[in-house]
Amino acid sequence: MTRAHDEAVEEPDPAARAKRRTYTAEYKARILAEYESLPDHSPERGGLVRREGLYSSHIAEWRKARDAAAMEGLAPKTRKPRWSAEEVALENLRQRNERLEAESRPLRRALRWFGRRSAGVRSPRTRRA
Repeated sequence: MTRAHDEAVEEPDPAARAKRRTYTAEYKARILAEYESLPDHSPERGGLVRREGLYSSHIAEWRKARDAAAMEGLAPKTRKPRWSAEEVALENLRQRNERLEAESRPLRRALRWFGRRSAGVRSPRTRRA
């Protein structure tokens, strides 16, 4: 047994992380048909669920989806990206523009102040005789 204080412990492979399973509409329909063809409360139903690596909640959800919307409800749901690449780029540019505007405000104020000072009032040292 390797312990952390004995030697370096290897990090787990990030590719080996669990991934959410998705099922096709055809697979869901086939499993539902097979499940419902078995007698109610029979051990064969539990065997089917275990053999396929499913949970009873899968069967319940798939039944509701089938009853509600036929094959459309059985299809896996895909998520739409929140923003397109163009929208992300545009938002980044907007934020950058706001930041630059905020940074330049004090500089513009200082330039106006110095501009007024140099244009209206001359120092006595620079006066010509």
